[in-house]
Amino acid sequence: MTREEPAAPSRVDLADPGIFERDAARHLFAQLRQEHPIWWNPGTDGRGFWSVLRYRDIVAVSKNPRLFSSARHQGGHRIHDEVDAEITQGLEASMLSMDPPEHNTHRGMVAPAFTPERIRGLEARIRARVTSLLDRIAHQGECEFVSSVAAELPIQVIAELLGVPQEDRLRLFEWSNALIGEDDPDMRKSAGHIRQCSKDMGIYALKLWRERLRRPGDDLVSMLAGTEIDGEVMSIPRYFATFFLLVIAGNESVRNSISGGLLALSQHPAQRRRLIEEPTLIPLAAKEIIRWVSPFLHMRRTATEDTVLSGQPIAKGDKVVLWYISGNFDEEVFEHPERFDVARSGVPHLGFGQGQHYCLGWRLAELQLTVLFQELLRRFPDMEPCGQVRRVRSNFVNGIKELPVRFTPER
Repeated sequence: MTREEPAAPSRVDLADPGIFERDAARHLFAQLRQEHPIWWNPGTDGRGFWSVLRYRDIVAVSKNPRLFSSARHQGGHRIHDEVDAEITQGLEASMLSMDPPEHNTHRGMVAPAFTPERIRGLEARIRARVTSLLDRIAHQGECEFVSSVAAELPIQVIAELLGVPQEDRLRLFEWSNALIGEDDPDMRKSAGHIRQCSKDMGIYALKLWRERLRRPGDDLVSMLAGTEIDGEVMSIPRYFATFFLLVIAGNESVRNSISGGLLALSQHPAQRRRLIEEPTLIPLAAKEIIRWVSPFLHMRRTATEDTVLSGQPIAKGDKVVLWYISGNFDEEVFEHPERFDVARSGVPHLGFGQGQHYCLGWRLAELQLTVLFQELLRRFPDMEPCGQVRRVRSNFVNGIKELPVRFTPER
């Protein structure tokens, strides 16, 4: 098929991490949705891709893995996964880089850890962790919010789920940052540093695996070590990929939603007041925060054959990038999407993806956000930024590295 590229704005490369570091994407995506909802992004490095910007098209691609593959051998699930091929050499593909039926088999192995009953059973322990974190800052009147609260809660929770000693959580945090940090020099110091973090994380994961084989417990590692696929136990390489995914996904999505949510509430004081006056809205607000933040900016697919999407011909082998941050602000689907509305309901956001790759941990993420903001708004209703907000330099995660805040201290 000959690619028929629509006319498009010049000098725009959506793979440029600087767009997201500057928090400049929403206006750009709004323009593109109207003019070029499926747009060929030529890229500055010769690796072009189709940008899918409307909600309905993102859903259509997400629900058709036969035509639009996530598999590593097709190129992976991020825009430039090929760039990291050397770094990730030897690692098995995670569930994010699988298609059915393989994906369904491995998803089924992990799903029992995220049932509604199991997640509800974590609420008291999550609330205790939130209370402890807020107690630490209660008398200070100011703090750096990401390191003190937003990053701490999810890494503590995922460490508990994995059965990892809490004193080791910061190692998980460093490894996760290195593997997901994309173009951010504070997270990805060098290719050698990333390879070393991957190696260290693998060694650590293998130690846990061996311990659970001897003394299984009620944790995710024990569950993975005891799981069988077609009568065979999970392979060590596949376990590594699953362990890495659980740590990274469990850490990044919640951390970035918490920090982005606090920033959004500060920028929309009327919505914050409404939550303070009507705390029963906080579970709804958690969903709106995830829509607003879109903690994972995109996922990528690869066309397995010549096809057409909403009238746009797409050639076999073309990259197809699903921009969740665009679909979450689609005017065709969301009423006044530019408004941050803590009582918004109706059409589900795309922050957890769609189709077969819908996030397994969505209930856990929403629970952490709900409990955190219940306690934070009750104790520190006037918490607000008081310095420069530093964002992660990445086209994959919508993250905040530093968020200094001030508040009325507790006596």
